Amino acid sequence: MKTIRVHAFGGPEVLKLEELPDPQPAGDQLVVRLHSIGVNPVETYIRAGKYGPKMFPYTPGNDGAGMVESIGSDVTSVTVGQRVYVIGSITGTYAEKTLCTAAQAHPLPDRLSFDQGAGIGVPFGTAYRALFIRGDARPNETVLIHGASGGVGTAAVQLAVNHGCIVFGTAGTNQGRELVKSLGARDIFDHRSDDYMQQIMDRTHGRGVDLIIEFLADKNLDKDLSLLAKRGRVVVVGNRGRTEIDARQTMVKDSDIRGMSLMHANAPELALIHAALGAGFRNATLSPIIGRQFPLADAAKAHVAVMDGGAHGKIVLRV
Repeated sequence: MKTIRVHAFGGPEVLKLEELPDPQPAGDQLVVRLHSIGVNPVETYIRAGKYGPKMFPYTPGNDGAGMVESIGSDVTSVTVGQRVYVIGSITGTYAEKTLCTAAQAHPLPDRLSFDQGAGIGVPFGTAYRALFIRGDARPNETVLIHGASGGVGTAAVQLAVNHGCIVFGTAGTNQGRELVKSLGARDIFDHRSDDYMQQIMDRTHGRGVDLIIEFLADKNLDKDLSLLAKRGRVVVVGNRGRTEIDARQTMVKDSDIRGMSLMHANAPELALIHAALGAGFRNATLSPIIGRQFPLADAAKAHVAVMDGGAHGKIVLRV
């Protein structure tokens, strides 16, 4: 099978298309022939060595969607030929086929395409955990989602709207703002505008927002603290460098800064997340938004694109 392999840390150019033997399942494992693969910013950080040591060579990726090709003797939750999306993988998902455990494969509703299935795992899992497990979002609270037009952002907007939150979003392009508005956000702001923060404060009549989902904390965290209402929370989902804040702002408002990584979710949390998401996908209240698509061989180009600004939905690789 064709697969992307990484033999050393580095830039996107270290993503190499190679041939490997097809994986074989055993016990509670299964093999999925992938049609679409989700590309996430975290995979660029791992590739660059920002997450520490890594066993080389490896195949990147956690998200994908396709058809079950073969199953181990202990698998009863899915059948050969079934449409599934995967969240996590033993062998990595930047490949024509991936080996995963039965717990990592979930039925893909007929209403969702394979591209949409590849946009579920990290984006929706991250958004759900940031909003409800770390952020403690409650109905009628005002939630600000920075970079709301990207993969995680569009997931967070949908989840927060469905939860009864008052959702504000920021996006850097007209197309992105229109997309976020179509998902139910009450107000959309241009984060490239010099006065967008004042616009947000004016919209809340000076009260501020209850929860901020932050994807670029090194640029925005200090400003976020000034936007919070009393007892507000910032959940840091993304960060690309060091930042300086005025910590007194947290004292004045009894506010919190909370870090969040989907990798820290334990088994009960993951079960809760996927039960909630599965219901939303089945009843059509949640739909992954797909942006650009690249062939598997162009994984390096996809890694460049996923780190560029102005995203409009989830970036996927197609097999």
